[in-house]
Amino acid sequence: MLLSMLFSFSRRPNSRVLLFACFWTFFGYFGGSLLDLKPTETSPWPGPTPPPPPPRTVTVQAPSEAVTVVANVEIETRKAEVVEPMVLNGPPTASFADNLRSDVQYITSWPGAGFTNDVMTYMNLVYLALLTERVPILPFFTPSHITEGGKYDVPSIDFGDVFDVDRLRKELGKPVLEWWQVKDRNNQSLDALGCWNVWQAVLSKNTAPHWSKAPEALKLDISYTIAPTWIRLIPTGDNLHMTFTALMSLAFPRKRKQAIQQAIQQPALSPILKASLPPSEQLLCFDNLYWLSTVEPHEMEHDYSPAWRFVGQHFHWAPRVEALARTHLRQAFGLGPAAPIPPYIAIHVRHGDFTTWCDGVPALDCFAPLIDYVKAVAAVRAELLASSGLDVEHVIVTSDETDSDWWAAVDALGWAYPDHEGTVAKHGKWYPMLIDGAIQSGAHGFVGTDQSTVSMISARRIQAWRGGTARMVKWGRWAEQG
Repeated sequence: MLLSMLFSFSRRPNSRVLLFACFWTFFGYFGGSLLDLKPTETSPWPGPTPPPPPPRTVTVQAPSEAVTVVANVEIETRKAEVVEPMVLNGPPTASFADNLRSDVQYITSWPGAGFTNDVMTYMNLVYLALLTERVPILPFFTPSHITEGGKYDVPSIDFGDVFDVDRLRKELGKPVLEWWQVKDRNNQSLDALGCWNVWQAVLSKNTAPHWSKAPEALKLDISYTIAPTWIRLIPTGDNLHMTFTALMSLAFPRKRKQAIQQAIQQPALSPILKASLPPSEQLLCFDNLYWLSTVEPHEMEHDYSPAWRFVGQHFHWAPRVEALARTHLRQAFGLGPAAPIPPYIAIHVRHGDFTTWCDGVPALDCFAPLIDYVKAVAAVRAELLASSGLDVEHVIVTSDETDSDWWAAVDALGWAYPDHEGTVAKHGKWYPMLIDGAIQSGAHGFVGTDQSTVSMISARRIQAWRGGTARMVKWGRWAEQG
C-alpha cells in the first residue's frame, strides 16, 4: 500500500510523503524490540523486583592502610563516588617526614589540659586547619585526668577510639589524620621538629613551653621558638588567650618570616638531639591550642563560636562508645537489652578537683545542694514540654562524687545512674568517663555544673544534635555572684 501511494503521485517527489515512509520503515524495524522492553531495577512502576546482588568483598586504600570491607555493589547509581584524597605517601613510617607528601601541608598540636579541654584543643586544631587549608594530624588523648599523682600508668587512647573519624571527615568534607597513621608507633626512631611556643608568648611568668607527654610518646624531639606577643587576644597584661587569625598568619611565608625575626630568642635546642630548628613550614606545630578565640575568652561556650559551629559539633562519639552508653542507659532505666531508650534528662555534677576553687570553704557548703539540681531539672522538663511536647520522666545522674551518702540522696530522688562497677575491668579506665560523656550528650535535656567544660560541651552537643535544652547550676563564689 505504501509503495502504491508513492508511485501514484507525480514525478516530483513529495517530501512529506517520503518523511512519512521513512518513519514507518524505522518503526517496523525497531518496534518489536521496543515493545519487548521490561522494567529496569529502578523502574517506579509495579512489578516483581529482582533480588539485590550478593555482597562482594572489595578493598579500598585508606591514607594509612588497606581496609577490607563488605559492600553491596550496585550496577547503576546516580550518586557520584566520593574519593578521599591521598594525603600521605603510604603506611606509617619510622620517620614522620618520610610519610608527608611534598604537595600537602599539615598542622598539629599536643594534649595536656585534661580530657575535655584536650577535646576542645583538638576542635581548635581542626578549625585552624580549615583556616590555613592544612591537613590536621591529631594525637591521642593522654590520661591526665584518670591517673593519680601524674604517674601516667594508664595507656593513652587514640582519637579514633573516642570519636568517629570517618564521620568527621565526611561532615567536614576534608581529610583528617591521626599520628599513628603518619609515624610508626612501634619504631623507636627519634625525629627533630621545629614548633611554635605560644605558652610563653601569652603569659610572661611561663618559663617553658606547655608541657605534654605526647611528643615523647611519639618519639619527637621538639625545638621551640617563642611566638611574638601579638598573638595575644588581649594585648596588654597577662592573659592566656590568643587569636585564631594571629596563629593562622604564622602558616604563611611573609608573617612566619616576620615572626621568626621578632622572636624573643633563637629556636631553643631540642632536649635530646640538641637541634635548633625554626618552626616547620610543612608541618605547622604549636605547643598548645586550648586558649584560642576570635572575639572573647572562653568563646566555645557562646552560640557564635566558629570552632564549635564549623568543627566541634561534628565530633561524634565512636560507635563502640555509643553502644556501651546505650547498654548502660538500658540497665540504669531497667529496660530490656533491645528496648528503645526513652527521652531523658541527664545531670552532670562536678565535684572532685573543684574543691580547689572553694577558697577554704568546706565542700558541703561550697558545692550546690541537690535541691538546686531538682529545681533545674523541673525547669528543663517544663521547657521541653512547652517547646517540643516531650513529657520527659527519666533522669540519669553522672558525677565524680564518691560519697555514698550523697549517692543515697540521689537514689531517694528516684534518679538513675550508670553502674560502673565492672566497667574498668571489662573496658579499661578510660571508659567510665567516655560512657558518661556519651550518656550526657544523648539526652534531650541537660543540667550541668557551672564552670565545668565537661558540662558545657555536653550542653552544646544536645543543643546541636537534638535541639535540646540545658541549665547550669552555680556553686561557690559564682553562686554568690548570682
